[in-house]
Amino acid sequence: MNNQAQTLPQADPKRWMALALLCLANFMVIMDTSIIGVALPAIKEALGYTQASLQWVFNAYVIFFGGLLLLGGRLSDLFGQRRIFMWGFSILTLASLLAGLAWNEEALNVGRALQGFGSALIAPSALTIVMMLFGGNPKELGKALGFWGASAAAGGSAGVFLGGVITEWLSWQWTFLINVPVGIIALLLSPGLLAKGMRRKGSIDVIGSIFVTAALVLVVYGIVTAEHNGWGAPSTLWTLISGIVLFILFLIVQATKKEPLVPLKIFKTPNLAAGNIALIMLAGSWIPLWYFLNLYMQQVLKFSAFAGGVGLLPMTVLITIFMILITGKLIGKFGIKTNLVIGLIALGGSMLLFASNTPVDGNFIANVLPASLLGALGMSLAYIPATMSAMSGAKPEEAGLASGLANTSYQIGSAISLAIMVAIAGSTTASQTGIDPVSVLNEGFQQAFMWSGIVALAGAVLAFLFIRSPKQGEASDKVAM
Repeated sequence: MNNQAQTLPQADPKRWMALALLCLANFMVIMDTSIIGVALPAIKEALGYTQASLQWVFNAYVIFFGGLLLLGGRLSDLFGQRRIFMWGFSILTLASLLAGLAWNEEALNVGRALQGFGSALIAPSALTIVMMLFGGNPKELGKALGFWGASAAAGGSAGVFLGGVITEWLSWQWTFLINVPVGIIALLLSPGLLAKGMRRKGSIDVIGSIFVTAALVLVVYGIVTAEHNGWGAPSTLWTLISGIVLFILFLIVQATKKEPLVPLKIFKTPNLAAGNIALIMLAGSWIPLWYFLNLYMQQVLKFSAFAGGVGLLPMTVLITIFMILITGKLIGKFGIKTNLVIGLIALGGSMLLFASNTPVDGNFIANVLPASLLGALGMSLAYIPATMSAMSGAKPEEAGLASGLANTSYQIGSAISLAIMVAIAGSTTASQTGIDPVSVLNEGFQQAFMWSGIVALAGAVLAFLFIRSPKQGEASDKVAM
């Protein structure tokens, strides 16, 4: 970390303003995964989507975002973090304009995929710059990561709220067009606030990038379509098998290529592999939480889009305050492992509460607020330690790669887990007979909550077993505040 800090001096008076810009970018790329949630019915009606194809408004973004993050990290290492950050915002801004002006579902899907590509360039370069700006000062790094973590978690929750406001008061198009002015502002501010960053010589692993992206697309597509086609259907099996084969080919290429997209030796870095697994499990429970909670409030409790968004605000406020003011101090006192394990347990407990305490005739105060705040507390405790575990041991020349891996783990964990939980909810609903439609729907939501909670608790066990506590005096685990 100290070598990185020497590249971008800690005394830079603009570093906190730069952090504000970077957190805005992080907020945006995470928000774009959730802001369209409440707009989906309006999009379906306007562009003629079927119920089955509508999910690609979400999945086109998440798959290309997650699938290209490793490439984005590699490009930021090769060409400089600021340059790739600005390329990403240029692509995201133009793609958002295309999505907002989309005339049919194909145009919107392309716009969403391009949004994902732009975000895949922004996220790893932004996180690398954060680590370079503050990595030499543990006290400042803890505060910076607090802001960074809060911007990510708040982006997911606030996106649903903003989507409800925009859809109800403006139109669904503005859930995409809102990115255009923000993107222009980011592009104007970047040259003055962000240093160029490190650059190094090397080549781009095009074959590896194609293999891993295609593998992720096929696996998620297979899971998403399994509910309709059946898990044993040839189309489902061949899609999943093809994705797995492509991923194995990707690993073979990485092991044999001179300059691979992901040098496999990086996984020997202490805590890196375990930290990425923790991020997968964290996203695999957190994203289904807000997704199904929003559906429960709107489709079971009959909240409006705006009221459903307001219902998520307490989570967003708690996450923001806790991550910025408290999490760093707790890491400094107890270390990353303790906070990560407790955070995942709290998140799992929240999901199990939702699974057992979300009746059809429920209300916000008794059935939503307590469990949602417990989930937000768990996210606040777990996100920063998981990110630090995945990033802190990386060499300066591998910072972009480590950042890309961390972001990839989070996004792919969210995409695959959400696809599985949607399939579980759908199959549960389809198997229920003899009760009213709302109760049938709610049964599916409760099953999704339960299995998401199991994912979080399994993540806590894995973190307890495999996250290594540092030796006395090592700063990678504890951050003084």
